[in-house]
Amino acid sequence: MPDVFFAADWTPEPWMFLVLALVAIGTGFIDSIAGGGGLVMMPALLASGMPPHLALGTNKIQSVFGTSMACRTYWKGGLVDVRRNLPLVALVFVMAASGAFLVQLISAEVLTYIVPVFLILLALYVIFSPAMTDMEKTEQLGRKGYAPVAGGIGFYDGFFGPGTGQFFTASLVGLRGHGLTRAAANAKLFNATTNWAAVFAFALGGKIIWALGLTMAAGAMFGAYLGSHFAMKHGARVIRPLMIVASLGLTASLVWRWFA
Repeated sequence: MPDVFFAADWTPEPWMFLVLALVAIGTGFIDSIAGGGGLVMMPALLASGMPPHLALGTNKIQSVFGTSMACRTYWKGGLVDVRRNLPLVALVFVMAASGAFLVQLISAEVLTYIVPVFLILLALYVIFSPAMTDMEKTEQLGRKGYAPVAGGIGFYDGFFGPGTGQFFTASLVGLRGHGLTRAAANAKLFNATTNWAAVFAFALGGKIIWALGLTMAAGAMFGAYLGSHFAMKHGARVIRPLMIVASLGLTASLVWRWFA
């Protein structure tokens, strides 16, 4: 098998394909509803022994297919406004690609310290964010005012990524006045964009295990299809609790890792 299909310095064990594909079904389901699927997948990839840079890149492969499937489902349900958001889509693509190129210049040892800090900040943000419902509210920022926020989240997704969907969802509720279900749907438009940008950058850097990533992608797409339909049916009453549970679980796991 050519190195471009696996990696010159690391090759997955056969059992990883099945196990991580099954994990991807769950993460795709969670990510399509509340965001944060990477909070499960990234620790799973790192636990498999995959180096951090390869884990970040390979995670993007499964994530981009999952978020794209969720975005398509929400769009068919009439919840995604692609045309009005095109300028923001272009911005987050550029910022995500920039973040993905930058993270490849940082040593794996440094990443092991940076990653937990990002994750804990994310968990605190979601837990203490304002109440989220499906009721539309007065927007605090227009599309131009929201651009720096979207660009910053896009950069974060390229640089690291887990929880990006939660950041987009929470900011669209709090700053753009979207109801929670509509915010989750449009978050998938932005998240799919940032994921495609990151895949482009990591692929150029040779930081993707393609065989494993594409296998995981099949699971992520199936989970995202189920999850997005579930979210449209049940709305905010299921989205908000899932966001909180994912964040609390993340914080607990990080505290355990640091002090164990």
